[in-house]
Amino acid sequence: MDIIDAHMHFSRIDSFARAASEISHVDYSAAGFTRTCEENRVVAAIGMGLTETSPGSFPDIGARSPMLLDLADPWPDRLFGCAGINPIDMRIRGKEAVDALRLALENPRIVGIKLYAGYYPVFVSDEVYDPVYALASEFGLPVVIHGGVTYSDRGLLKYSHPLSFDEAIVAHRNLSFVICHMGEPWVMDTAALIAKCPNVVTDLSGLLVTDAGTIARKSSEPEEMMRWRQPMIFEERYDRFLYGSDWPLAPMDAYLSFIRKMIPEPYHGDVFFRNALRVFPRLSGIWPIDAAFPA
Repeated sequence: MDIIDAHMHFSRIDSFARAASEISHVDYSAAGFTRTCEENRVVAAIGMGLTETSPGSFPDIGARSPMLLDLADPWPDRLFGCAGINPIDMRIRGKEAVDALRLALENPRIVGIKLYAGYYPVFVSDEVYDPVYALASEFGLPVVIHGGVTYSDRGLLKYSHPLSFDEAIVAHRNLSFVICHMGEPWVMDTAALIAKCPNVVTDLSGLLVTDAGTIARKSSEPEEMMRWRQPMIFEERYDRFLYGSDWPLAPMDAYLSFIRKMIPEPYHGDVFFRNALRVFPRLSGIWPIDAAFPA
């Protein structure tokens, strides 16, 4: 079956390259990306925009907004992106940064906006994000928010706890919000937001950052699987979950198998394909939402 990967990374970030080499053991290159997508029938992959001014500096307060995919042109055919926001830069540069974000959002390959809650010490309800939410509304794009534990030990978790997003979500009910990683480890708090707020979905990326063997072992442990299944059992809202791999932080084939075991088969078409078309409307211009699920 064809797959839309709603959350992955493909940018020149030092920690991603090291993780690919030392932890997940994947080929983190343009050729590796293309081959991985082809082998796993990933027809579209959404990269989270991220840059750093020097190797290892992320979360980098000097990175300019919007942070895009730090790649040479042209992008691979099946690659799309979310424009990443550095709120510190937004506060310093003001209108200049807002104008740059507007220009980036005019690119049809940019399908959403990414907030790095926890990596940057700013609550997503802070007024610095007001022009970001206004542009998301104007362009009809979703706001994707990092939720849960941060990959960097410099992150501050009080800003990335899913319940800290509640105020912004309620204040902007016209927007679609994607909480990344199910807010791991606060997955039931994310489930509460999904139950309460019709404009919230979550992605399943980054639940495991490791190699293929460890993923296989973890996915065979009932206690681990039940912990991640609990938010889905809570209301059985499979229309509110998106597949994401967090590649290169995990090998895509092993991670796909792990998520397939987690999702009941009747809902595979939604979680792995259709939900992403609804949440990211620019993709639905390529694949109609009501099209038959590609087998």
